[in-house]
Amino acid sequence: MTTLYHNPRCSKSREALHLLEEEGETIEIVKYLENPPTHQELKQVIELLGIKPIALVRTQEPEWKENFKGKNLSDKQIIDAMVQHPKLIERPIAIKGTHAVVGRPPEKVLDIL
Repeated sequence: MTTLYHNPRCSKSREALHLLEEEGETIEIVKYLENPPTHQELKQVIELLGIKPIALVRTQEPEWKENFKGKNLSDKQIIDAMVQHPKLIERPIAIKGTHAVVGRPPEKVLDIL
């Protein structure tokens, strides 16, 4: 089973979902804007991705620019910002077992299959 952190309004996220469906994957869809991950869940996703928390932030979003840009934030504070403002989380994120990838471009989700 593949877990997909998904935003149905995002064309890249929809495309990633379609690619996984074409591969016959069983998909658990997490609509993270409706049900934001907890700090611990997001921390685990970041660990699976093997990146620093800032690499998962959509830094062009108004919420980031207005509230966080230019501040010297700890990893914990960055994760807390994404939990508080889930729109800041880069998408889509596909997870299968101990492997995870950000679907940018969407074809990258196929790397975990």
